[in-house]
Amino acid sequence: MILANVFGFFFFLDETLRSLASPSSLQGPELHGWRPPVDCVRANELCAAESNCSSRYRTLRQCLAGRDRNTMLANKECQAALEVLQESPLYDCRCKRGMKKEVQCLQIYWSIHLGLTEGEEFYEASPYEPVTSRLSDIFRLASIFSGTGADPVVSAKSNHCLDAAKACNLNDNCKKLRSSYISICNRDLSTTERCNRRKCHKALRQFFDRVPSEYTYRMLFCSCQDQACAERRRQTIVPSCSYEEKEKPNCLDLRSVCRTDHLCRSRLADFHTNCRASYQTLTSCPADNYQACLGSYAGMIGFDMTPNYVDSSPSGIVVSPWCSCRGSGNMEEECEKFLRDFTENPCLRNAIQAFGNGTDVNLSPKNPSFQATQTPQVEKIPSLPDDLSDSTNLGTSVITTCTSVQEQGSKANNSKELSMCFTELTTNIIPGSNKVIRPNSGLSRARPTAALTLLSLLMLTLAL
Repeated sequence: MILANVFGFFFFLDETLRSLASPSSLQGPELHGWRPPVDCVRANELCAAESNCSSRYRTLRQCLAGRDRNTMLANKECQAALEVLQESPLYDCRCKRGMKKEVQCLQIYWSIHLGLTEGEEFYEASPYEPVTSRLSDIFRLASIFSGTGADPVVSAKSNHCLDAAKACNLNDNCKKLRSSYISICNRDLSTTERCNRRKCHKALRQFFDRVPSEYTYRMLFCSCQDQACAERRRQTIVPSCSYEEKEKPNCLDLRSVCRTDHLCRSRLADFHTNCRASYQTLTSCPADNYQACLGSYAGMIGFDMTPNYVDSSPSGIVVSPWCSCRGSGNMEEECEKFLRDFTENPCLRNAIQAFGNGTDVNLSPKNPSFQATQTPQVEKIPSLPDDLSDSTNLGTSVITTCTSVQEQGSKANNSKELSMCFTELTTNIIPGSNKVIRPNSGLSRARPTAALTLLSLLMLTLAL
């Protein structure tokens, strides 16, 4: 009888441990309550179809009108409306950059999230969906449009920024929108007014939102070996109209003006989300995604926070919005921190250099090797005319395109800038969480149960 009870105890313990070690027990609790995000326009439609959500949303919008967060939360009705909406699709909704109803989507997003923040935060979360594409995708598309097999000697002597302008002029959509913003931004209104800045910004936004990245990136982030090339790169956005002013405003004042506009606020938040320097990644970029950072940078062009290269030096890359920290008072430290996110940002600098060198970050599951890329030595060439007739005199010039780091082999690199290649590890990440499930985790948990089973069988054999 005693042996039978002992055997029953071990059998019960064995089954309990098996159930705890099963994959379903790992996934169930983690996935409970997770909702796939939808765009905010669709989330608003879903909320409008449900009476409780719809009424609470109207209440919250009334609460936010002309009130700060503390005043709003002091009202119990406002607080209740916010709590209900946190459980609705509106709370997790996101927007897509350049979507048809982008402004409406962003208005809905901020109508919820401005009520959740403790005053004005230094870094705000991006309202846009995460970027999953990589720079290697841009390189592949660029090679399709510009052709492959360019002579390395000719490529080394090319002005890559000029080649980028020629490639744009060979595409009808790119040429049309480029011609449009150049014409608008160069149009003098009077002797005292340089141009119509508002129309110039709008034309620039249309160009960078509607023209594929394989064209816009090559114009904006082309690599340069001489000052003529670097000056062409700096002139890409017609800075005399879109960027420069007589005096530089304070950077925190410029940020405050930007945050009064839903579009500008969203693009700035997206830049901070994707370009904020991270010291936990090899590239200093969040998730080692150069493409996300470059896209966020380009997305700010055409707004009050428009960034640009500060000079035409080919040896260093420094970008900044047109502002300074003069007159910051006791906010000078915060202002300097904000400005350094542009001028001294290793993620942004590495991303621009990686695009210019034609390199991207790739993951290798076994023995990741950190290969260096050879920076091509380019001879200085005379300045070329900066006009719209770039496509008319192609001659023997070859439109070059960036090549992947794998195609460059394992050549040694004597420069300070290293492009490291590695590949993503294959892990299963639970949606909506930062937890990782390893494929063999279930088996490793099951090993103790096998030992208990053998022990119980041994005791039963001895008893018999």
